[in-house]
This record gives sequence, structure tokens and C-alpha cells, in this order.
Amino acid sequence: MTTDTIVAQATAPGRGGVGIIRVSGPLAEKVALEVTGKTLRPRYAEYLPFCDDAGNQLDQGIALYFPNPHSFTGEDVLELQGHGGPVVMDMLIKRILKVDGIRTARPGEFSERAFLNDKLDLAQAEAIADLIDASSEEAAKSALQSLQGAFSQRINTLVDSLIHLRIYVEAAIDFPEEEIDFLADGKVSADLQAIIDNLAAVRKEANQGAIMREGMKVVIAGRPNAGKSSLLNALSGKDSAIVTDIAGTTRDVLREHIHIDGMPLHIIDTAGLRDASDEVEKIGIERAWDEIAQADRVLFMVDGTTTEATDPKEIWPDFVDRLPDSIGMTVIRNKADQTGEDLGICHVNSPTLIRLSAKTGEGVDALRNHLKECMGFAGGHEGGFMARRRHLEAL
Repeated sequence: MTTDTIVAQATAPGRGGVGIIRVSGPLAEKVALEVTGKTLRPRYAEYLPFCDDAGNQLDQGIALYFPNPHSFTGEDVLELQGHGGPVVMDMLIKRILKVDGIRTARPGEFSERAFLNDKLDLAQAEAIADLIDASSEEAAKSALQSLQGAFSQRINTLVDSLIHLRIYVEAAIDFPEEEIDFLADGKVSADLQAIIDNLAAVRKEANQGAIMREGMKVVIAGRPNAGKSSLLNALSGKDSAIVTDIAGTTRDVLREHIHIDGMPLHIIDTAGLRDASDEVEKIGIERAWDEIAQADRVLFMVDGTTTEATDPKEIWPDFVDRLPDSIGMTVIRNKADQTGEDLGICHVNSPTLIRLSAKTGEGVDALRNHLKECMGFAGGHEGGFMARRRHLEAL
């Protein structure tokens, strides 16, 4: 346990109805006595004046004292809940800093102390930031599950299973005189398969958690006038991009952040790919390739009125050759309203082909469902946890 005492504003800076000052450390009780003039009852909310060192009232509000170890940080903690004006908050912090042995907390230090005092593990500490930064209800629910220890419990269960299996195998090796054939009864293989299955389930759920946190980057690419900007508008539900019949209308990268059943998606519209003579268009095309190289998935847009081909290698072999192997691709045959083609996913070979009309919106729902499936997302799934890319790599 640390020996110094820290103070900081716990609520977001700026004006608000309520502002909270948090103090953590061995001097928290002393601060409570000096600021409120009263010894506080543990875990009992009291409405009191907050005064300076001369006894002049600075504010009034709720004071709460949590003695260790029953607090967020595991230390003595004091919370002063006053009015949320920045001047009031600043006056209270300056008042508390006049008490000998108090210093301003570093960013994240309260969570750091909770981690060091075994009140949180690292995954739970990270989940606090994920909960604050959540961009959808599903992301917030997943972050809360991690904060409550769901992710840690799953990992600990896997570790315990591996330890028990190792003990069983080592016992059979170290005590051969017992004539235990640990492979004969099938226990080892059954236990090992159970661990493999559990690990796969955790990886799948962690992958969904990573999607919730970071989102999926989808780049719309193709030749000029294929309907890329129309598709961006259809997915985002608004006129984000200018749409005309003039080839090369889009010259820069356009970005939209959307949610599909709670899944965050970064949709990127790029300049039409071709051998351009215009210098500005050339720059836009190079930026398009830069975005493609960083994508999780590429939607290869094809104008269905210009070709009947469905194989991207037949449509544009140079594009396929330049596309990194690690990036998934979906072929989008656009303008189905003009060609009369059947809408939706037509086959699930590699790459998947979807026929739609970006102009009318027909078939776009099939694309939305396809994007969810690409990242293993299960809409409406409850009880999931938040994860990060490095968690997936570790698993």
C-alpha cells in the first residue's frame, strides 16, 4: 500500500450540476476533518459545508468516507460531491493541497492504486477506460462485463484447467511404478480437447469484444462511377458524399463512422482507381491504396451494367494482384435495379458476391448482415466482454 495521499477531480472538467473531488491515501480522514470540520462515519453520506483553512465556506455538498480496504483503491478514500463549476472545483482542490502530505494525482493513478492493491486486475483496469469511451450500448455492456471480471474469470478457468492437466501428466511420468497409463483411459485427450474448445470459445468472444472496442475498417474501392459514394451514403443513411455521373467526382478519402446492431464500422469511400492524368486525382488514388492496405475488409465495387463477370480476377486482375492477401474482399455488383439481377448474396465462395443497388438501397441489408458475419459478430449477444487486439494475439 502506498504511503502518500493524492487528490483529483473525479468528474469530467467543465461546468455541471455536480462535481466530485476524490482523495485517496492515509490522510483522507484528516482531509475530511479539516474540510468539513467533522469526523465522518464510514460509508455514510452526510450533507456538510466545505470550508477553507480559515473556516470560510467554499461550497456545500455530500461527503463520503470509505476506510480501507473497502474502497475503490483499497486505501482510505474521501469523496466530496459539490457543485460542478470549474472555479468551485479548483478552490476545493487548492484547499485540500494545503494539507501537508497531499499531492495532485497523476492521470489514471486511482485505477493504478486499485490494481496495485489487488482491487482490480489489468483487464478490469483497462475496462474502465473502455466503459468511458464506449460508443454504443453493446460496447458499454461488454466493457461492464470485463470490469466485473468476466474476461478474467474465463482466462483463469483456462489456466486452472491447464495446471490440473499438467499435474495429472507429470504424476504419471514421475511415478511410473504406479503403472498408471494416463493415455489409456482417455482422460488426458478428453481434458485437452475441452481446453481447446474453451479456448476457441474465448477467442471468438474476445474477437467480438475487440470489434466492439475498435470497430472494423471497411474500404469501398473500385473504378470511377461504380457507385462507391452512393454505397457510402446508403450505409451511413445520409448524403455524406457528392454523387454525380461524372467520373472522378470523389478525389479524396471520405470517412463515416456507423453502427450496425451495435457493431462500430469505419466506412471509407475512396477515389476511383484508374490511370489518371490529373495531378490531384493521382494523389487521391494513392491515398485510396494507402487506405486499402490498412483495411480489415475491402468492398470491391463493380458497375453491373458494364460487365457480366463476377470473378474479380476476370474483372480487374491488376487490382486483385495488388491487394494484400491478408485483407478480405467482397465483390459488390452494383446497379442491380438496372440489370434486373437477383438481389443479395448470390454465393458464398471466396470472395463473396453481393448484388445490390446503392441508389435505391435494395440489397444493402444483405451487405450489412454480411459485414457482421465477416467479423464473427452475433447481434444481441449478452454477457460478452471487452477485449483488445493484443489479448487476441496472446490467446
